Amino acid sequence: MRWENLTDESEHGRAADAVLFGADAVTTRTFDTPEFAGITFHEVRARSVLNRVPGASRMPFEWTVNPYRGCTHACVYCFARKTHSYLDLDTGIGFDTQIVVKVNAPEVLRRQLGSRRWQGDHVAMGTNVDCYQRAEGRYRLMPGIISALTDHANPFSILTKGTLILRDLDLLVRAAEVTDVGVSVSVGFLDTGLWRTVEPGTPAPERRLDVVRAFGEHGIGCGVLMAPVIPFLSDDPAQLRATVRAIAAAGATSVTPLVLHLRPGAREWFMAWLGQHHPHLVRRYERLYAEGAYAPKWYQRRITRQVHELAQEYGIGPARAGLARRIRPAEPAPAPTEPEPVQLSLM
Repeated sequence: MRWENLTDESEHGRAADAVLFGADAVTTRTFDTPEFAGITFHEVRARSVLNRVPGASRMPFEWTVNPYRGCTHACVYCFARKTHSYLDLDTGIGFDTQIVVKVNAPEVLRRQLGSRRWQGDHVAMGTNVDCYQRAEGRYRLMPGIISALTDHANPFSILTKGTLILRDLDLLVRAAEVTDVGVSVSVGFLDTGLWRTVEPGTPAPERRLDVVRAFGEHGIGCGVLMAPVIPFLSDDPAQLRATVRAIAAAGATSVTPLVLHLRPGAREWFMAWLGQHHPHLVRRYERLYAEGAYAPKWYQRRITRQVHELAQEYGIGPARAGLARRIRPAEPAPAPTEPEPVQLSLM
């Protein structure tokens, strides 16, 4: 997607005053701000915010809304890093610090939901970059987005690492009264040292589990995407047990493990991080991921089986991440089965 596709057609007349990184880079404003030191925001006016997921995708949903491009969570493994190259932006530090903001996302979404062509399909959010990253505290796009979906009784789901979602708890409760709503929090591990280096811009894992707990206290079932499970760093049986135990203690209604995957763009950035922080693991990763972006099926199945067994032991079960459900008071989860590992995009 080029910059011109991010902009409203009314912006084209001002292109000469707003070129960023090339002839197609049209934006409303680009600026730094003191409270976000080192972060540059590129405000654009989008033509469309409903994105169709490619038919060949493994995702369990067909449509997404992404009000932001780039993410201050700065997760070194984030698959979405590659998308920054489509805007002629750096997929490394640029992805962490050059944030594209679709400032008119709520209004455009409301218009699109009201179109006669729209069939009311499920809309997933947070599957590309986190819609509750720090920038959302400044731009407050999600309340308008949730309200638009609610007013059209359109089913949706949210996946996040951000505690800011609690700000919109009342809006989510209201939405759940008229449509199916799914809420999941991503917590892959508890290791504080690993978190500080691999997910440096995110709230601590314990704070994310506080989000799960808070939703439960309001009678809202919240699932946990246990992602990513990072080979040789967070996959020890004792680590998996501690993480699942903490997820259960927080009151999660489900836990779904996902093993780290390394697509182009993310792979280079992650391997550079690995070489700096865990150089002894570089060769092991080269062998494990020799066939492509995903760890071997045998490894994925092993992690899935271990987590599901632990989940059953602690009284929670797996769930297909990204699928919406009507929010109701949490009920006991059914006994886990042995599905194929789900491959969901991580923020």
